[in-house]
Amino acid sequence: MITVETIASAEMLFGLEYTPAERDQMVGNLEGQIASAVARRGVHFANDVPMASRFDPRLPTTVMPPAQTPLRYSTVHAPCPTDDADIAFASLTHLSAWIANGVLTSRRLTEIYLQRIEALNPKLFCFAVVTAERALAEAHAADVMLQAGTRLGPLHGIPYGLKDLFDTEGSVTGWGAEPFRNRVPTKDAAIVQRLRAAGAVLLGKTTVGALAYNDIWYGGQTRNPWNLNEGSSGSSAGSASATAAGLCGFAIGTETLGSITSPSQRCGTTGLRPSFGRVSRAGGMALCWSLDKVGPICRAVEDTAMVLDALNGHDPDDRASIAAPFNFDAAAGISGLRLGYLPEAFGEDATSVDHAALQAARGLGIDIVAVSLPDLPYAALMNILYAEAAAAFEDLTLTGLDDTLTWQDDGAWPNTFRKARFLSAVDHVQLDRLRYQVMLALDALFREVDVLIGPFMTGPMLVASNFTGHPCLHLRAGFEELGSRSLASLGAGKLETGTADTTGKLFRVPQGISLWGRLFDEGPLLSLGMALERALGVASDRPGFRA
Repeated sequence: MITVETIASAEMLFGLEYTPAERDQMVGNLEGQIASAVARRGVHFANDVPMASRFDPRLPTTVMPPAQTPLRYSTVHAPCPTDDADIAFASLTHLSAWIANGVLTSRRLTEIYLQRIEALNPKLFCFAVVTAERALAEAHAADVMLQAGTRLGPLHGIPYGLKDLFDTEGSVTGWGAEPFRNRVPTKDAAIVQRLRAAGAVLLGKTTVGALAYNDIWYGGQTRNPWNLNEGSSGSSAGSASATAAGLCGFAIGTETLGSITSPSQRCGTTGLRPSFGRVSRAGGMALCWSLDKVGPICRAVEDTAMVLDALNGHDPDDRASIAAPFNFDAAAGISGLRLGYLPEAFGEDATSVDHAALQAARGLGIDIVAVSLPDLPYAALMNILYAEAAAAFEDLTLTGLDDTLTWQDDGAWPNTFRKARFLSAVDHVQLDRLRYQVMLALDALFREVDVLIGPFMTGPMLVASNFTGHPCLHLRAGFEELGSRSLASLGAGKLETGTADTTGKLFRVPQGISLWGRLFDEGPLLSLGMALERALGVASDRPGFRA
């Protein structure tokens, strides 16, 4: 029975305070409201049932890209190495050229990666499922097709790792979570079909932090190849770890809030989070319908363009899918680009790597200007993420199956999902209006500059750009000597990483820099990334551990 005392206690959970008279007026008619909520909970939704509402990142002022033109990649003159490790760590531009020229077969490349997975995965825990038989069959088919004169594109014959959020027919897709570890789909996700059509070879499923958060999954914790004492961050944990360790040509990641860029920061990979809506999510686990994005994790900037081209395209099976041409020219250059930065992002918390990256950008001969963002409560948007994620996995909370997840800390999903039940629907509507204000703010910023540069945790950009859907490229910028770090945790609008190692032992680990660009305008972002990658000169360093 609802009493005025019940209402008074509930007010504290919502940050409200009503008068005694207002509580008296409410007490008699709250039960109907509660009954409606309970009745709705009797309807169970599969994860692939979308919301009726759909997020569109475009404003009336958004300019969509011009019609698709043939993409142009760099010409490769380097000979194919004889050493397997040198081949394994080569960029996609090189692998693609060697396969096209017949000096490297897809079969040999696939075998190299399968051997490396067998040797190194027991230490990295970066592959949940290895589909060796399928990979070898696809590699053989790619070689036969090429011998017959048919090349499906630059990814023809290139082996890749697929984040274990995406369905693969006949192979476990367990989402990293105990309740789903025996889940076997009956068809391939949309992007798996697109990559097969592009000639890519599926090596297996890379690990994902349970339900797309962090790097702990039902098989253990995915490791950073540069320091095996710490996790690889997440949630695209295995995709970044495997790519950094040379276990695949490239990998697929997803990002809701940092899940491509954060493991790329930790493992030293190059991650591209495309504009929201550009890549289909059909056949992938939904965490947050208005936030989830799909993108490549690679070892070089130009590689991400190759993968994005294969992934790009409208899909009616994804309600948020947006038809947008993708244009890229490796020879386009960066003349005339205007680069912005937030001065506070390069303040006392910035590292020497951050400052060196900004200095390298200054040496590229482009205009660099200080910019600002309006003072808005960006972190408050996190409650949208919490609400959508809690809705996506409501059954786990209501049935108690959330207790079966390995990670049970205060910042882990089980506790977050439970707390989200106390979020206010009225506040949620107001948060959507705040989101629109943030969309206007970033639209205004990108009228001043073409690209924004900053550390991974630049001001509000991690949160703001994920909620507005703007693209982000994160690339390796240098190295630091650091102790082992603890799990990343969703704080009040940011990812917090503590230091776990109290021994004083330091490890040489990569650090990255982020570039943000205009909606559906990834081309200039990638051109600047390529120029900065050349200037920094650290992309080719490899982790030193062995099996």
